[in-house]
Amino acid sequence: MSSFELHFKQGTSDFFQDNRIKDEDRIAAVQAKISELFNMKNVCFLFGSGTSCPAIPNMKGLLKKVEEHLTDNSLRRLFDRIQEHTNDNNLEEILGVLYSGKFYVEGVSDKLESNRFKCSQLITIIEEVIFNEINIDFSTGTQKTVLDTYQRFYQKVALRNKDLSRISVFTTNNDIYNETALDSMNIHYVNGFGGGLHKYFNPALFNYTYSKRMDLSVDKYEPVENMVYLYKIHGSVNWVYDDNSQNSFFNIKEEPRLEKYNSDQGVIIYPTPTKQNKSLGAPYVDLFREFQHKLLEHNTVLFVIGYSFSDQHVNDIVYRALATNTTINVFIINELSEEKEICKIHDKRIFRLWGYEQPSEQENRREMHYFKYTVDNWLPNVNAFTQDDEITREFVSRFNDLKRQHVDNTLTTQLNLFQ
Repeated sequence: MSSFELHFKQGTSDFFQDNRIKDEDRIAAVQAKISELFNMKNVCFLFGSGTSCPAIPNMKGLLKKVEEHLTDNSLRRLFDRIQEHTNDNNLEEILGVLYSGKFYVEGVSDKLESNRFKCSQLITIIEEVIFNEINIDFSTGTQKTVLDTYQRFYQKVALRNKDLSRISVFTTNNDIYNETALDSMNIHYVNGFGGGLHKYFNPALFNYTYSKRMDLSVDKYEPVENMVYLYKIHGSVNWVYDDNSQNSFFNIKEEPRLEKYNSDQGVIIYPTPTKQNKSLGAPYVDLFREFQHKLLEHNTVLFVIGYSFSDQHVNDIVYRALATNTTINVFIINELSEEKEICKIHDKRIFRLWGYEQPSEQENRREMHYFKYTVDNWLPNVNAFTQDDEITREFVSRFNDLKRQHVDNTLTTQLNLFQ
């Protein structure tokens, strides 16, 4: 018999206790609350590394992979010293420190050239490991399983009522799971890149929408339902700088897939204020601006999945929205450390959900806050067409049963005539 341990916080209070919800009604209560929030005009998602696990390692997994590649003792000592002074062994912070050290040495003295070289070497190793781990080809069973979860996610949420805004997905992940899933589902998406033969970044595209003509005799249009806005706020494994850009405004190009890591060309970076000032220009300044603007829109809900609130520049935008936009709700589906700042805020607009389910003694325990469980059990199906299809299938099934019953009765009657 299935058993579960489910936690649901509203602010710092227990939602179940405050609303006197019985144990057997807890799952239904959570589903009802999430369905209610899906009726808000603007539905946004923030994905962290947890959504692509286990096909792609999370931050701790990437850190372990980097350590395995540090065979040079001097580089390993430098890495260990930096790691001791960073928050939660965060690989992003380690990269930030390395870039800071590299630029500091370059501006101080040529005598420290060996230190600059070590920083550059370590940066290359870290970024190449990240690239190789993220640049997958979807060939393994685990990769296909995670892709299937992404596909079911978009199948559930992409088709919304045309009177409501399209779904917006913000992600710190650099992989191409979202794009691959959307392409396979034939769902239109805007990710800031446009063009024909060559696709270049243009933030103006985030203000565009697809529309279809309602009547051929008049100029009347309505938004296309199956459309998603995708914002990769930490860059992507298939973005490159194109120094020979044929675009007059932007030199950031989207490739179908890159075969190998190129430190001079790749845009797959974690935005830090010191890394060649890239986070202060396109595409990052535009992507973070869009993130901030979207969360400041009235009647907005932000569902946070697989994100651990370890990136301060991302957290600040969420906190700023909570402080400014009185109509926003933030729904976090993850088990966070209670030391995280977001867990200490007593605000009824902040929800946190996590838990564990034990289907049976023979089956392993399942995390009820993981991406797969969330897609399968928590997210409502906002696709009206799918609901209609289910009704249609039920009608066809009943009709065929009646038809077969009629045929059977007719045959029985005819056989009786010959007896």
